[in-house]
Amino acid sequence: MSALVVLPVLVPLVGAALSILGGRSRTFQRVVGLTVLTTQVVFAVLLLVEVDRDGPVSMQAGGWEAPMGITFVADRFSAIMLVVASVMLLAVLVYAIGQPGAERNHVGFQSVYLVMAAGVSAAFLTGDLFNLFVSIEMMLTASYVLITLGGRLDQVRSGMTYVVISLLASVLFISLLAFVYASTGTMNLADLAGKIAELPPGLRSALAVLMIVVFGIKAAIFPLFFWLPDAYPTAPSPVTAIFAGLLTKVGVYAMIRTQTLLFPEDTRPGTLLLWVAGLTMVVGVLGAIAQGDVKRILSFNIVSHIGYMVMGLGLFTVAGLAGAVFYTVHHIVSKTALFLAGGLIEHAGGSSRLTRLGDMVRSTPVIAVLFFLPAMSLIGMPPFSGFVAKFALVDATAASGSYAVMATALVVSLLTMYSLSKIWISAFWSPATEPLEEAVVLPERGRLGGPVLMVVPTAILIAITVAMGVAAGPLYDLSQRAAVDLLDPAAYLTAVAP
Repeated sequence: MSALVVLPVLVPLVGAALSILGGRSRTFQRVVGLTVLTTQVVFAVLLLVEVDRDGPVSMQAGGWEAPMGITFVADRFSAIMLVVASVMLLAVLVYAIGQPGAERNHVGFQSVYLVMAAGVSAAFLTGDLFNLFVSIEMMLTASYVLITLGGRLDQVRSGMTYVVISLLASVLFISLLAFVYASTGTMNLADLAGKIAELPPGLRSALAVLMIVVFGIKAAIFPLFFWLPDAYPTAPSPVTAIFAGLLTKVGVYAMIRTQTLLFPEDTRPGTLLLWVAGLTMVVGVLGAIAQGDVKRILSFNIVSHIGYMVMGLGLFTVAGLAGAVFYTVHHIVSKTALFLAGGLIEHAGGSSRLTRLGDMVRSTPVIAVLFFLPAMSLIGMPPFSGFVAKFALVDATAASGSYAVMATALVVSLLTMYSLSKIWISAFWSPATEPLEEAVVLPERGRLGGPVLMVVPTAILIAITVAMGVAAGPLYDLSQRAAVDLLDPAAYLTAVAP
């Protein structure tokens, strides 16, 4: 069954090639995209079942044994992330097909989207630091195209900021690879786990901090987040949704993987990470409060809630990492659903500016419900997954005695509620204070407030976040097992180099 480790990468790449060959038929492209991503969901679930039952599995590409060859490896953490990512990719593709705009107007959307799916999968499954770089670059190259679809001036300008920052981060990543290879002579993560421990303490600490900086830019932590709130809101709604749900989480995944696997306990920068987590939470939510646009509010909230995941990592305890894993999964689902709901607001209301929206609870009550439910999850209200995720992190923080960052997390939850209430009150309950632009023509809303293929995937993701709250016990137990594996990676190391 080791072939399962590489199939989630290969299948989307094959699908992208077929989509290019069949570019004359939009129907063919859609069938290929939906079939590929549905298959990827199945493979991801089977992989998670296998690694949860039997432990980590690996495959050496081309038969070259580690540490010389290219290694693909899956443990509980990477398999969990792969399952959630695959479901989000499929749901957002359905939404994109239903929305008039990006997918319908651009023949390359499907193929580029599948390349991004392959990059995301490879980032979760690679067992090699250099191939992590390749995977992230594959994902980012596809994202450069997706974020500028439409060609509007503001979109291209914001997209250029995103591209430039990403390229600078890539240069830093290459520099990191050079330092690591010069110090250890290897790129294989399992091999690095032993060789980094033999380095002088000062060099180990420098490499740990450099990895936080490199992956922190991808994850949008403080003070490296400034590119995100400008870049994401200008992209088409499905593109923004998948970026919000997945791209920053690849950075979070890389931070958690490298900090727990590569560095001994005495080198881990826990205090630094807790400071970064607190500042990320506060700055992000204050930025959200200051905004007057649905997408910009939601974008700043991405930054804020990355801080919760970093907080769990910074504790370096089983409870803290279990909370971080559970919170990451919750945030991927809830935030993707919120951005899809935000796309429905823009579709039905003709704008995402709060001053141009109003009384939508009467005109589009279904959209009001679709926004309200994931917003409650993001805030952390029971019975949604956000309540369980935040409770787990707060409990872990209290147990470790980090009361300052715990208090920060609780206050930020209240401020998150305030920032989202701006959308709830202005868009749904208050009259618009500005007219729409003359060129805007509102579509036929229908009973659902938008196209069925936009509403249904949004509702499914909301149902998932409710189900995660109801079934929190087994899911948290799985997260806890993943956390134990992260802090005691013996099985991971054995799977790569027995």
